[in-house]
Amino acid sequence: MKRSVIFLTVLAGLSIVSGYLLSKASWLGRVGMTFFYKEYNLLKIWWQGAIAVYLFLLILFVVHSIMQAKLPAITARLLHIMALMTAITALYFTYDDFTTDLSHKLLGSRFHYGFYLIWIDWALICLFFAFKKKQPMMIVKDQDKTVKAN
Repeated sequence: MKRSVIFLTVLAGLSIVSGYLLSKASWLGRVGMTFFYKEYNLLKIWWQGAIAVYLFLLILFVVHSIMQAKLPAITARLLHIMALMTAITALYFTYDDFTTDLSHKLLGSRFHYGFYLIWIDWALICLFFAFKKKQPMMIVKDQDKTVKAN
């Protein structure tokens, strides 16, 4: 539990960095966000971008936690590794898109680094759970009630 709290704190810090970098789009990129790509407007303010990134990472963390708790150890580890490959693939395709699409190229390198950091954070979540030892569930009988405890 303590390791998870520390890891979530690290993810919060990385989300702040990512939100800051996403808010540092080039002037032309910011104009494009204002007039053409309105769905990216929340990324122009660093703390809104950081909250959006952190919520995304929290959802991924919860999904991986559920997989870790509910599935057999080998199956869970295999799914974590498959998710890691997905994150690496997404990082590659994001890089490819940012280097070939003109409208994304114009956003600037700091904006790009913010998105790369999101995929790297997902990869860290996958590695965190892939190497985490699964703890067996203990069943504790308390008079007439049966309670599951870690």
